[in-house]
Amino acid sequence: MMQVSVVKIGGNVIDDARKLNLFLHEFGCLPGYKILVHGGGKVATEVGGRLGLQPNYVNGRRITDADTLDVVTMVYGGLLNKKIVAALQAAGCNAIGLTGADANLVPAVKRPVKDVDYGFVGDVKSDDVNAEILITLLQAGLTPVLAPLTHDGSGSMLNTNADTIAQEVAKALAAGKDLSVQLIYCFEKKGVLRDPADEGSVINQVTKAGFSDLVADGIVSGGMIPKLENALAATASGVERVMIGPAEQLQQLFNGEAGTTVI
Repeated sequence: MMQVSVVKIGGNVIDDARKLNLFLHEFGCLPGYKILVHGGGKVATEVGGRLGLQPNYVNGRRITDADTLDVVTMVYGGLLNKKIVAALQAAGCNAIGLTGADANLVPAVKRPVKDVDYGFVGDVKSDDVNAEILITLLQAGLTPVLAPLTHDGSGSMLNTNADTIAQEVAKALAAGKDLSVQLIYCFEKKGVLRDPADEGSVINQVTKAGFSDLVADGIVSGGMIPKLENALAATASGVERVMIGPAEQLQQLFNGEAGTTVI
């Protein structure tokens, strides 16, 4: 059975050149088929500032107006994506940089306006993620590197949450295919923590029933709730397991020896 690891990295790695290079070297050394999904970090904000654009956030989420969309497309799909690809090539990993528009990989719809108009932000069309193209690339010896951008099918790019892209790609690969898929979320903590102030309080395993108890007891709250909801949605759709932990322990996460396992 073909095994695929979908790995997502965020701003805590993207924004630190040393951490990023160490991570990419380790990622390049992972055995088997793999896909990297990267976030945007602070680079788009810095580049936008040089162009006179001020970021606008509501509840911690970026509002993507037309000018901001141009910046994130250039930065995420160009500058960051190609730097990562070049670093992986230097590490001996034959990578190919992509956005959701390339090969119609990740179609999406513009997020409907409810309480907040987030602008050109995309919600992935789960049933339309093109897993076959990704499998073809993997079998050709290429490692896809996906920027956090999708498209609406009508010519517009959309800024899209990288966690969601990673989840939807993993689900699409696992759905009805002869594949064993694991999803690895790399972030700044050692895993899901019982006590946010204690890095030694990692919860080794989370199940659907256990997640409900953790939320009810107030142990899991804030941004960790949607992250675990995404993880559980992935496992419910055929992803073998989801690992959550620090980028510095990627190999151990890959082996299931660190972080939190969601099953």
